Amino acid sequence: MFGFEPYHILLAATGIAIAASYWLPRFLSGREPAASAMLVLTGCLVFQFAPGMPEALDPVSAPRVWEVAAELCVIIGLFGTGLRIDHLAVKDQWRATARLLLIAMPLTIAALAFLGWMAAGMTLAGGLLLGAVLAPTDPVLAGDVQVGPPHEGGEHPVRYALTTEAGLNDGLAFPFVHLGILIAAAGGLTAGLAGEWLLRDVVYRIAVGTAAGWGIGWLLGKILFDWPRHNPLSKTQSGLIAFAGVLMAYGLTEIVEGYGFIAAFVSGITLRRVEEEDHFHNRLHDFSESLEHTLTAILLVALGGALPALWPYLDWQHALIGVGLVFVVRPLAGQLALIGTPLEGRQRWVTAFYGVRGIGSIYYLAYAGHHVELVNEETLWATVAFTIVLSTVVHGLTAGIAVERATENLETKDPRSA
Repeated sequence: MFGFEPYHILLAATGIAIAASYWLPRFLSGREPAASAMLVLTGCLVFQFAPGMPEALDPVSAPRVWEVAAELCVIIGLFGTGLRIDHLAVKDQWRATARLLLIAMPLTIAALAFLGWMAAGMTLAGGLLLGAVLAPTDPVLAGDVQVGPPHEGGEHPVRYALTTEAGLNDGLAFPFVHLGILIAAAGGLTAGLAGEWLLRDVVYRIAVGTAAGWGIGWLLGKILFDWPRHNPLSKTQSGLIAFAGVLMAYGLTEIVEGYGFIAAFVSGITLRRVEEEDHFHNRLHDFSESLEHTLTAILLVALGGALPALWPYLDWQHALIGVGLVFVVRPLAGQLALIGTPLEGRQRWVTAFYGVRGIGSIYYLAYAGHHVELVNEETLWATVAFTIVLSTVVHGLTAGIAVERATENLETKDPRSA
């Protein structure tokens, strides 16, 4: 007699969910970001109704699985994002990025912590941790608002700001995640704890992540294009080296207690500077993008499968936090941060509004859940899941047309002439 293995049903249902998510939106639009929301929806449906389907992975009881999967997805996305950037020394181009990182992100974390305290009765540690988890924008799900692949341009200031912000703020949010974990573990914040956090988690780890990313990116460039000079590795046209580069940059940096997220992005940028006109960079980017899309699809389907178990823990107060982030907190923080930059009018509004939330938030919460006993962990997961779903729907369905309108007439202009 024939038997049904739940594992095989899981594989088949996941494949069906992913294929349907990319196929069905084509009847309505040619914009693939709509698939992000569809992946969550189809994941929810197949996990709930497929016969013999095992229960969805519970992120509360198995945070390590979610942490590792999201970690791989984010670091591959960060490396690929670094490879996308054709030009670094562009007049005023980094000003918007710096202000989004140094002003908008801390404001967002503070506002979310305040919302968590006032609306949901969260503790200081819980509110700070939730703010840090939700503050970074996502390099994985924001493809429609980013610059084009290597050599394809599209480096309009709006796209450039959103791309470089997403590339760096995943790593720069980590100090605040660590602070939330430290406060939760210690039961409060003392001067000694704050000093330790500042020196170790802010100064040392950011500096090491940056330096290691630059060094490993330079070394990868030499291995690919210069050593040996007459038979370089780039001649193989194998994109697999992109995955090797990601693992090297992230793993070696984490060994010396630096921020591997920063190293992954910086190594991609640094490698891109070596033999800039060589089209092997396109091969590296395409390979990393394929890996990134695969892992993202699996994670979003799994998130959809986890939703039925998480929804009972979502109350209106925590839902208000997600709605507030997407429609109020990020747009206002972004608008304030971008005052004094070349971005004005619709460009400033689009840059402020389209801070997509996604896989990075899954990683940070899973990381926290793996390292410390969280209070009301189910509610935290429900809040983060709701916010990601809201972001994929609102941002995913509208980002393409909004960014196109904000960047029209300037997409083909060489940014070096700005």
